[in-house]
Amino acid sequence: MIPNNIAIITDSTCDIPQVLIEKHKIRIVPQYVIWGEEQFKDRFELEPAAFYKRLEEDPRLPTSAHATMMDFAQAYQEAKQSGAEQILVFTVSGAMSGSFQAAQKAAETMDIPVTPIDSRGPTMSLGWQVLTAARLREHTTNTQEILNAVQSVRKNLVNLVAMDTVKYLQTGGRIGDAAKLVGNMLQIKPLVKINHVSGKVEPVTVTRTYNSLINTLYKRFFDQIDSAKKLHLAILHGNTPQEAEILKNKILEVFTPVELIINITGPVLGINTGPKAMALVGFTED
Repeated sequence: MIPNNIAIITDSTCDIPQVLIEKHKIRIVPQYVIWGEEQFKDRFELEPAAFYKRLEEDPRLPTSAHATMMDFAQAYQEAKQSGAEQILVFTVSGAMSGSFQAAQKAAETMDIPVTPIDSRGPTMSLGWQVLTAARLREHTTNTQEILNAVQSVRKNLVNLVAMDTVKYLQTGGRIGDAAKLVGNMLQIKPLVKINHVSGKVEPVTVTRTYNSLINTLYKRFFDQIDSAKKLHLAILHGNTPQEAEILKNKILEVFTPVELIINITGPVLGINTGPKAMALVGFTED
């Protein structure tokens, strides 16, 4: 490990487990959950488990708001005060949120180099790119080398999301072509994917039962990724840790990822995916 003056900043939709955020000294800018007259900082003031419990009990549905230019500017200033001489900031897809634009505007206020990166995805699509940058930062001060590695990861990412209902996908907004799935919303259980070029959500298929949904998620994911290469894999769940463990064990019976992360999907993303959602997000090393 070498001393480094590069700060790594991202927003709270990255879904990186807290232990890794702390280990790699990643700075998090929270998004916002708005519930009636209440406003919460994503993950900071509203923990995921409490969010999902309320989501199932409260007849009102929450909405979200992206982090502001001032939020990012404050994070940049804090990083500078801590010794950063340059900053790499990664955001959720600009096609899904205004975070990237806010990060760009905040960068213009700084007197040190700030490079905003649109991850072209949510959850661990963003998270894997951030972790790649943070881990490489421990071995190099060359930002272009870091950005090239991040781009390589993004090129190889596969992100599929299975939802127990289309209800939250519809009401959450910003769902791109996945809106085509909205039809008989009380019946279908949608599977969607992230297009890491456009940064948009796209429909894959629908099922009628939860078991079929998770089996389809598993099959479609491993059909799309080269499991013969070194695989980094994340399982994200909508407050269903037991189901996530079952899926993990099913994967480990057949595959040997070099890294496997399990985490609960955060509130801002959970607004769109709902309880019992399950996602597989992974990439392979070239």
